[in-house]
Amino acid sequence: MHHTVVERELELNLILSPERSIPVPARLSYRSDDPFAVHVTFHIGSDHPVHWTFARELLVEGVFRPCGHGDVRVWPTKAGGRGLVLMALSSPDGDALLEAPAAQVSAWLERTLRAVPPGTEGEQLGLDDALAELLTPTPADDLWLCDPWPGDESKDGE
Repeated sequence: MHHTVVERELELNLILSPERSIPVPARLSYRSDDPFAVHVTFHIGSDHPVHWTFARELLVEGVFRPCGHGDVRVWPTKAGGRGLVLMALSSPDGDALLEAPAAQVSAWLERTLRAVPPGTEGEQLGLDDALAELLTPTPADDLWLCDPWPGDESKDGE
């Protein structure tokens, strides 16, 4: 089966304080063989890149309205007349607030939605075919399906 990969490199800003941020190179990745997830790699090209994976649906919704709770929260905002998407990420190692250009994130998301339209993600996984194969009887199943005690019924009331 052919799988599609949709990637985009962009520069995010790591918000350190209301007045200070630092640029962080990042790569957004989407694979049709993992159709429910988006993958974000920060510090690409460094010795220790940071990888995050979360639901594509969360990012799609977060472009339009605040969503998520727990480890990943996403919401739109504007600053200096520019549309932005903020991502708050929490882990045992720490928290990060990242700012991404909404236009670039939206364009990339559109490409992922064309590759695998919403509602068709399950078809990409081939679960129906795998389940059918798993449930198809084999000759060895005959041993398990037959009566384990044939002929133990009494004849003539014995």
